[in-house]
Amino acid sequence: MSQSVAHKLDHGIAPLKFKEEMTKNKEAFASWYDKFEWNDSGLYDFFESLNNRDDLRCLILAADWCGDVVRNVPVVLRAMEAAGIPTQILIMEEHLDLMDEHLTLGGRSIPIVLIADTGGAILAKWGPRPKYIQEPMVEFKQQNPDRDAPDYQEKLAAARQEIMRRYGEDTAYQALILQELRDILERV
Repeated sequence: MSQSVAHKLDHGIAPLKFKEEMTKNKEAFASWYDKFEWNDSGLYDFFESLNNRDDLRCLILAADWCGDVVRNVPVVLRAMEAAGIPTQILIMEEHLDLMDEHLTLGGRSIPIVLIADTGGAILAKWGPRPKYIQEPMVEFKQQNPDRDAPDYQEKLAAARQEIMRRYGEDTAYQALILQELRDILERV
């Protein structure tokens, strides 16, 4: 990746401020954050081992109205806390320039997690969902390129329903996020 977020470093808000200022989904966000558990000591040990690195920064494009932000950002925050990686939240609507550089399947999907060095060079990117949970949307987009097709909305609703089924009712999906974050952080 050759992109840079140097112009965005220090333009986000602290995770605590994001949580405090949420006007939508505040309770659900807090609930997923509080329910988080390190079920794999190897994953915890990996993130904790990053505390000796002071060259990484995390920027998260997010908005409080997004269900994927509510489910996934608490996990990312817990991982970054364990790793000691300074983290800022960039509200999507206030940073559309950056959002449009990081589209998912041609759309503005959040959260987008960017890991950068202290100079702002992007080293890694994750989001908006774990790959397994994202698969139904990838398949839907590939099979339904015509947004004006009469059955487009029906098929979109089915893809979203499958995404929710894959998330499940509990926190099991969180391990997928931690593993994918580990995979990208091992390479930086």
